[in-house]
Amino acid sequence: MLDVTDDTFERDVLDRSTEVPVVVDLWAEWCGPCRTLGPILERVVAATEGKVALVKVDVDANPRVATTFQVQSIPAVFALQDRKIVDSFIGALPEPAVQEFVDRLAPAETEADRLVAAGDEASLRAALDLQPDHPGAVTALAELLVVRGQGDEALALLERLPETAETRRIAALARVGGDAVVAGDGVEARLDALLERVKDDDDARQQFVDLLEVLGADDPRTATYRKRLTARLY
Repeated sequence: MLDVTDDTFERDVLDRSTEVPVVVDLWAEWCGPCRTLGPILERVVAATEGKVALVKVDVDANPRVATTFQVQSIPAVFALQDRKIVDSFIGALPEPAVQEFVDRLAPAETEADRLVAAGDEASLRAALDLQPDHPGAVTALAELLVVRGQGDEALALLERLPETAETRRIAALARVGGDAVVAGDGVEARLDALLERVKDDDDARQQFVDLLEVLGADDPRTATYRKRLTARLY
């Protein structure tokens, strides 16, 4: 379960919904039925073991999200898949009804899913033989290939999927040469050197963006260098 804000909605709900169905629980501290429904949702979604994700949004603190869903009363629950609302309900339903709601979202486990859970390369390739665009198999195998230095094969594999935050991260890793490239202090020197070329050099600009993608949003250098990139380009 994840608390989502106006600022993180795009990443944690819309982007995430391209990977798994996301249940959005719109609630508020003063709402008694919300406090009844919340634990039921958490329990039922947790039982899917990752096949469905749950996020909570405090509508008082995050009015933009509430406006997006045109919420008039709470609790209000929406299910999103591939960035679209696919199901919803209003009010504190009993647990059997919540279970039915979540069951409609959680796909039955397939042989490809079981092979992906094994995690080794042979199993991942076997899963892709059964389902060439299986998201879990594609991303897991692509990451293995990146670690082994086979970035081109990883990038070709990722083309089977729509772009998501996870595919962007792995693609960036493939292009920059893996996590080791940004593990040391040399990444700042590399960014500074690339910054001098980004305005007129497409390859330099892509390398710069990829390095920031690998650093991740939580690294304070990412925000600093994004601002420098914007200033240099515009």
